[in-house]
Amino acid sequence: MNSKLHSLITQRANELFVKVKQYREHIHQHPELSFEEFETCEYVIQQLKAIGISNIQKIGKTGVVALIMGDHHTIDDSFIGLRADLDALPIQEENNVSYKSIHEGKMHACGHDVHTSILLGTAEILLEIKNELKQPIKLIFQPGEEKNPGGASILIEEGVLEKPTVDRLYALHVFPELEAGKIGFKEGLYMASCDEIYVTIHGKGGHGAMPHQCIDPILIGSTIITSLQQIVSRACDPKLPCVLSFGHFEGLGATNVIPSVVKLKGTFRTMDENWREKALELIKNQIEYIAQSFGGSAEIIISRGYPCLTNNDKLTKELSDKTKLILGEHNVIDLPIRLTSEDFAFYSQLKPVCFFRLGVGNIENGIVHGVHHPQFNIDDHCLITGMVTLSNSVIF
Repeated sequence: MNSKLHSLITQRANELFVKVKQYREHIHQHPELSFEEFETCEYVIQQLKAIGISNIQKIGKTGVVALIMGDHHTIDDSFIGLRADLDALPIQEENNVSYKSIHEGKMHACGHDVHTSILLGTAEILLEIKNELKQPIKLIFQPGEEKNPGGASILIEEGVLEKPTVDRLYALHVFPELEAGKIGFKEGLYMASCDEIYVTIHGKGGHGAMPHQCIDPILIGSTIITSLQQIVSRACDPKLPCVLSFGHFEGLGATNVIPSVVKLKGTFRTMDENWREKALELIKNQIEYIAQSFGGSAEIIISRGYPCLTNNDKLTKELSDKTKLILGEHNVIDLPIRLTSEDFAFYSQLKPVCFFRLGVGNIENGIVHGVHHPQFNIDDHCLITGMVTLSNSVIF
């Protein structure tokens, strides 16, 4: 291990803390939703230019790609990709902080402001040591992680992994359940695929006292939801993680009115791509069959989301071992699998990747809320840990 270089990275991360904190607070205060990150994109370009990076281009309308190359590197070399996401969520912030969102109903509640700020800080560190790097670096500031089809899929289609070629990628994600100063890793299969299911059930409305004259879409919808759980409990291998949940059931009738239409919205998640394909077909067929058996019909839209995210064993173990030496073994934990999803998974289908978790919690200071919560926040010192770990990911 290059102890001198690792020490320099830690020193510079601490020196850049205030600057990166300012990045984060500015981005947090000006959140933009998926694929609308126009001002955030310009802000990132502005900061990259300010630290001396000139090889910058836009991608995917609101994304940014920038290159860091030492004197011994060429454009034909294989690059290491470092990725951060730019978009915020449609959530009304409830934090009482000086950098609270100024945009009504929009908030960086998933920590993408943190990811982007850390990558900007990491860029400055790596630029300073560019001639010590074995491989050049491609910085990827990606739009639209929170919304199908996922900004990663769009950037891949536009050639983000090519010209110059990226041969491996690293990314981090905030983890409020973990104390700031700690990092979490999981080798192999880590996160689930995610598909959205939209169902419109057509029946025949009428008076609630005369159900025999109706085709009740409320009953059809209830039967569909309970019946579909049998796909998970009986058709799926019980050793395979799998979740089917419906969070929206809309039937605009009344106490004595059976509506004509019911709408369902749900999510299907699993950790096996073959089962994913089979299950989605079973779900579609069963919805149609149940609706028809009641005399109704169903329109089904399945919005294909992100695939399973699989970390490369070698890359993940190498960075985990390195991080234990730098941060201390007690500050590195092994993560369990989780059924949440992340569009970084698209990269993992094509290249070796390491997607790791950054602890941001601080119970004593009340920083305990999970992502997508209106009071989500971070212990700012996680920014240093993030810069140190992400910078060291490209040091061999």
